[in-house]
Formats: sequence, C-alpha cells, structure tokens
Amino acid sequence: MVKKRWIVERSIAWITFQRRLNRDYELLPDTTEAWVIFTFIRLMIRRLAQLPVQAAA
Repeated sequence: MVKKRWIVERSIAWITFQRRLNRDYELLPDTTEAWVIFTFIRLMIRRLAQLPVQAAA
C-alpha cells in the first residue's frame, strides 16, 4: 500500500512542476483535467525520447 501512495505523491509532484498547474487558474474541472493529461503525455514523451537506441543484433 505504501508503494502506491508513493506513486501518487510523486505524480502530484511532477504535476506541480508545470507552471500552469501549480495554481488553480482554470474555471472548469474539465480544463484542469485536460492540462493534467497533457502534462503526463509531455512527461512520457520526454522520457521515451531519452531512452537509448539498442542496436539490432
């Protein structure tokens, strides 16, 4: 149970690095949800782009 809590806390910390999501500027919850999804997509793309390319054997 502690591992899952750590995952949630770390994910929330990653979200707060986004300037727009650091404060609640949006009026609609759907807009905030879209920004959260956008943030996680951006994080995953950046991480995938940093993976080393493996040479074909």
